Amino acid sequence: MPSPQTVLITGASGGIGYELAKLFARDQHNLILVARSGDKLARIATGLQSQFGVMVKTIALDLAAPPAPKFLFDQLQREGIAVDTLINNAGYGAFGEFAQMPEEGILGQIHLNITALTQLTKLFLAPMLTRRSGRIMNVASTAGFQAGPLMAVYYATKAYVISFSEALANELRNSGVTVTCFCPGATHTGFAKRAGTEGSRLFKQLGAMDADKVALDGYRAVMEGRTLSISGVHNWLVAESVRFAPRKAVTAISRWIAEKVD
Repeated sequence: MPSPQTVLITGASGGIGYELAKLFARDQHNLILVARSGDKLARIATGLQSQFGVMVKTIALDLAAPPAPKFLFDQLQREGIAVDTLINNAGYGAFGEFAQMPEEGILGQIHLNITALTQLTKLFLAPMLTRRSGRIMNVASTAGFQAGPLMAVYYATKAYVISFSEALANELRNSGVTVTCFCPGATHTGFAKRAGTEGSRLFKQLGAMDADKVALDGYRAVMEGRTLSISGVHNWLVAESVRFAPRKAVTAISRWIAEKVD
């Protein structure tokens, strides 16, 4: 019987990250869970260990801090823990016009959504290539397929994740390592509250998917080694349609969806 594989999930204290943790634990993968909240992670670890009998290591860390990705990698290297699957799920957005947004909010999104994701991928990819085995899933968003007025930086960061992941998947096609870019649409998680988008047309009128269903789509995609996966038929249709519509029209619709309603 093969030994259990180890999965590292960032942003694991709630939402899609937590639901992914449950799915991997159900199938007897050992887990390394990373998020800012150590208390939440500890409760999750206790529950998963008792329910599924897997090993769960938790690391409370703010990956938006520049030293954090290297710190995480070095700690696991010192402990002799090999990561078989990397799930880059941590990320956040912020609502508002770019000109009015605090610089900290702008750079924070870039550091977490782009820089940390890229650095973690670079760090954990090297040992995977040596073993000629591994999986990486970068969680992007359907937001990455078009410009996003009122969330300009967030949408742009997710466009980066899509482009980066697809290119990397091509580079690694014969390496034994797969790269999956997973693109959820609007999902019922803590994301909207933190981003300030709970009152938008997207969440109030158009609706969002449940995190457990979205996570199952992502789990299947990474385990099958798919390069790009969009969760939900409706989200897939929207993402495909923007390729054929005039860009100004797509941007205008994107703003209309993001605007807040009574």
